[in-house]
Amino acid sequence: LAKELKKKRCGTIGISTVTDPYQPIEKKYRLTRLCLEQLIRYDFPIDIQTKSDLVLRDLDLISQLKNVEVGLTIPTLRDEERKMMEPKASSIEKRLRAVRALSDRGIKTYIFFGPAYPTIEIDEVEELVEIFYKTGTNTLIVDSLHLKSGVWENLEKNLPNEIVSIYRKRLLSDKDYYNKLFEKIKRLCQEYDLKFERAF
Repeated sequence: LAKELKKKRCGTIGISTVTDPYQPIEKKYRLTRLCLEQLIRYDFPIDIQTKSDLVLRDLDLISQLKNVEVGLTIPTLRDEERKMMEPKASSIEKRLRAVRALSDRGIKTYIFFGPAYPTIEIDEVEELVEIFYKTGTNTLIVDSLHLKSGVWENLEKNLPNEIVSIYRKRLLSDKDYYNKLFEKIKRLCQEYDLKFERAF
Protein backbone atom coordinates (compact mmCIF):
# COMPACT_ATOMS: atom_id res chain seq x y z
CA LEU A 1 0.00 0.00 0.00
CA ALA A 2 2.81 2.41 0.86
CA LYS A 3 4.29 1.93 -2.63
CA GLU A 4 0.91 2.28 -4.35
CA LEU A 5 0.02 5.50 -2.54
CA LYS A 6 3.14 7.22 -3.84
CA LYS A 7 1.95 6.67 -7.43
CA LYS A 8 -1.72 7.58 -7.04
CA ARG A 9 -3.38 10.86 -7.96
CA CYS A 10 -5.47 12.38 -5.20
CA GLY A 11 -9.00 10.98 -5.01
CA THR A 12 -11.38 9.75 -2.33
CA ILE A 13 -10.47 6.41 -0.80
CA GLY A 14 -13.46 4.39 0.41
CA ILE A 15 -12.84 2.03 3.33
CA SER A 16 -14.64 0.08 2.24
CA THR A 17 -17.20 -0.06 -0.53
CA VAL A 18 -17.79 -3.82 -0.78
CA THR A 19 -17.04 -5.38 2.60
CA ASP A 20 -16.90 -4.07 6.17
CA PRO A 21 -13.40 -2.90 7.20
CA TYR A 22 -14.14 -3.67 10.86
CA GLN A 23 -15.33 -7.27 10.78
CA PRO A 24 -14.60 -9.29 13.95
CA ILE A 25 -11.42 -10.73 12.40
CA GLU A 26 -10.00 -7.19 12.24
CA LYS A 27 -9.45 -7.37 16.01
CA LYS A 28 -6.82 -10.02 15.36
CA TYR A 29 -5.23 -9.00 12.08
CA ARG A 30 -5.51 -5.18 12.32
CA LEU A 31 -5.30 -4.78 8.53
CA THR A 32 -7.53 -1.71 8.48
CA ARG A 33 -5.42 -0.10 11.18
CA LEU A 34 -2.24 -0.84 9.23
CA CYS A 35 -3.79 0.82 6.17
CA LEU A 36 -4.72 3.90 8.19
CA GLU A 37 -1.16 4.15 9.48
CA GLN A 38 -0.03 4.56 5.87
CA LEU A 39 -2.85 6.89 4.86
CA ILE A 40 -2.15 9.50 7.54
CA ARG A 41 1.01 10.39 5.58
CA TYR A 42 -1.06 11.61 2.63
CA ASP A 43 -3.86 14.06 1.89
CA PHE A 44 -6.31 11.64 0.27
CA PRO A 45 -9.93 12.25 1.30
CA ILE A 46 -11.01 9.16 3.27
CA ASP A 47 -14.54 7.78 3.66
CA ILE A 48 -14.86 5.00 6.23
CA GLN A 49 -18.14 3.08 6.43
CA THR A 50 -18.81 0.27 8.89
CA LYS A 51 -21.39 -1.51 11.04
CA SER A 52 -18.94 -1.90 13.92
CA ASP A 53 -17.98 0.18 16.93
CA LEU A 54 -14.50 -1.33 16.54
CA VAL A 55 -13.83 1.79 14.48
CA LEU A 56 -13.33 3.60 17.81
CA ARG A 57 -10.18 1.55 18.39
CA ASP A 58 -8.58 3.57 15.61
CA LEU A 59 -9.77 6.96 16.80
CA ASP A 60 -6.16 8.00 17.42
CA LEU A 61 -5.32 7.49 13.74
CA ILE A 62 -8.63 8.71 12.31
CA SER A 63 -8.26 12.00 14.18
CA GLN A 64 -4.92 12.54 12.42
CA LEU A 65 -6.41 12.24 8.92
CA LYS A 66 -6.74 15.65 7.30
CA ASN A 67 -9.92 14.96 5.33
CA VAL A 68 -11.97 12.10 6.74
CA GLU A 69 -15.61 11.16 7.07
CA VAL A 70 -16.90 8.15 9.03
CA GLY A 71 -20.29 6.55 8.47
CA LEU A 72 -22.09 3.97 10.57
CA THR A 73 -24.68 1.76 8.88
CA ILE A 74 -27.85 1.62 10.99
CA PRO A 75 -30.74 -0.02 9.08
CA THR A 76 -33.14 -0.30 12.04
CA LEU A 77 -33.50 0.67 15.69
CA ARG A 78 -34.79 -2.80 16.62
CA ASP A 79 -31.82 -4.81 17.81
CA GLU A 80 -33.76 -8.08 17.79
CA GLU A 81 -34.29 -7.69 14.08
CA ARG A 82 -30.67 -6.62 13.62
CA LYS A 83 -29.60 -9.90 15.24
CA MET A 84 -31.55 -11.85 12.62
CA MET A 85 -30.17 -9.90 9.68
CA GLU A 86 -26.66 -9.02 10.92
CA PRO A 87 -25.82 -11.53 13.68
CA LYS A 88 -22.09 -10.77 13.77
CA ALA A 89 -22.36 -6.99 13.65
CA SER A 90 -22.31 -4.53 16.56
CA SER A 91 -25.56 -3.78 18.36
CA ILE A 92 -27.54 -0.73 17.31
CA GLU A 93 -26.79 0.96 20.65
CA LYS A 94 -23.05 0.48 20.16
CA ARG A 95 -23.24 1.96 16.67
CA LEU A 96 -25.16 5.01 17.91
CA ARG A 97 -22.59 5.52 20.67
CA ALA A 98 -19.79 5.22 18.12
CA VAL A 99 -21.27 8.03 16.02
CA ARG A 100 -21.57 10.16 19.15
CA ALA A 101 -17.95 9.48 20.14
CA LEU A 102 -16.66 10.33 16.67
CA SER A 103 -18.77 13.48 16.48
CA ASP A 104 -17.56 14.57 19.92
CA ARG A 105 -13.99 14.38 18.62
CA GLY A 106 -14.85 16.75 15.81
CA ILE A 107 -14.82 14.07 13.10
CA LYS A 108 -17.35 14.47 10.31
CA THR A 109 -19.88 11.64 10.49
CA TYR A 110 -22.91 10.31 8.68
CA ILE A 111 -25.48 7.61 9.35
CA PHE A 112 -26.38 5.26 6.52
CA PHE A 113 -29.98 4.23 7.13
CA GLY A 114 -29.85 1.43 4.64
CA PRO A 115 -30.92 -0.87 3.48
CA ALA A 116 -33.79 0.33 5.68
CA TYR A 117 -35.66 -2.68 7.04
CA PRO A 118 -39.27 -2.49 5.79
CA THR A 119 -40.68 -3.17 9.26
CA ILE A 120 -40.39 0.49 10.24
CA GLU A 121 -43.75 2.26 10.39
CA ILE A 122 -44.22 5.76 9.01
CA ASP A 123 -45.28 7.04 12.45
CA GLU A 124 -41.98 5.81 13.94
CA VAL A 125 -39.87 8.01 11.70
CA GLU A 126 -39.83 11.07 13.96
CA GLU A 127 -38.32 9.08 16.83
CA LEU A 128 -35.78 7.58 14.43
CA VAL A 129 -34.60 10.95 13.09
CA GLU A 130 -34.46 12.44 16.59
CA ILE A 131 -32.26 9.57 17.81
CA PHE A 132 -29.96 9.97 14.81
CA TYR A 133 -29.80 13.74 15.39
CA LYS A 134 -28.73 13.26 19.00
CA THR A 135 -25.61 11.37 17.88
CA GLY A 136 -24.18 14.65 16.63
CA THR A 137 -24.07 13.58 12.99
CA ASN A 138 -24.95 16.10 10.32
CA THR A 139 -25.84 13.77 7.44
CA LEU A 140 -28.39 10.99 6.95
CA ILE A 141 -28.13 8.79 3.85
CA VAL A 142 -31.03 6.45 3.12
CA ASP A 143 -31.51 3.44 0.88
CA SER A 144 -34.15 0.77 0.38
CA LEU A 145 -33.77 -2.99 0.54
CA HIS A 146 -33.20 -4.24 -3.00
CA LEU A 147 -34.33 -7.74 -3.85
CA LYS A 148 -31.44 -9.04 -5.88
CA SER A 149 -31.43 -12.62 -7.12
CA GLY A 150 -31.81 -15.05 -4.24
CA VAL A 151 -32.37 -12.40 -1.56
CA TRP A 152 -36.12 -12.94 -1.16
CA GLU A 153 -35.75 -16.71 -0.96
CA ASN A 154 -33.13 -16.30 1.76
CA LEU A 155 -35.28 -13.88 3.76
CA GLU A 156 -38.33 -16.12 3.49
CA LYS A 157 -36.35 -19.10 4.73
CA ASN A 158 -34.65 -17.42 7.69
CA LEU A 159 -37.02 -14.80 9.11
CA PRO A 160 -40.09 -15.38 11.33
CA ASN A 161 -43.41 -15.61 9.47
CA GLU A 162 -44.75 -12.33 10.87
CA ILE A 163 -41.72 -10.42 9.59
CA VAL A 164 -41.81 -12.23 6.24
CA SER A 165 -45.42 -11.12 5.90
CA ILE A 166 -44.48 -7.46 6.39
CA TYR A 167 -41.54 -7.76 4.02
CA ARG A 168 -43.73 -9.42 1.38
CA LYS A 169 -46.31 -6.65 1.54
CA ARG A 170 -43.87 -3.75 1.43
CA LEU A 171 -41.24 -5.15 -0.89
CA LEU A 172 -43.45 -6.97 -3.37
CA SER A 173 -46.82 -5.20 -3.23
CA ASP A 174 -46.56 -1.68 -1.82
CA LYS A 175 -44.20 -0.10 -4.34
CA ASP A 176 -44.67 3.33 -2.75
CA TYR A 177 -43.66 2.32 0.79
CA TYR A 178 -40.06 3.54 0.62
CA ASN A 179 -40.98 6.75 -1.21
CA LYS A 180 -43.43 7.67 1.56
CA LEU A 181 -40.95 6.66 4.26
CA PHE A 182 -38.07 8.63 2.81
CA GLU A 183 -40.17 11.69 2.03
CA LYS A 184 -41.14 11.94 5.69
CA ILE A 185 -37.52 11.43 6.74
CA LYS A 186 -36.47 14.18 4.32
CA ARG A 187 -38.99 16.63 5.81
CA LEU A 188 -37.82 15.84 9.34
CA CYS A 189 -34.18 16.22 8.36
CA GLN A 190 -34.98 19.76 7.23
CA GLU A 191 -36.50 20.46 10.65
CA TYR A 192 -33.45 19.06 12.43
CA ASP A 193 -31.01 20.75 10.04
CA LEU A 194 -29.62 17.41 8.88
CA LYS A 195 -28.34 16.89 5.36
CA PHE A 196 -30.49 14.26 3.61
CA GLU A 197 -29.32 12.04 0.76
CA ARG A 198 -30.70 9.04 -1.08
CA ALA A 199 -27.96 6.56 -1.86
CA PHE A 200 -29.20 5.67 -5.34
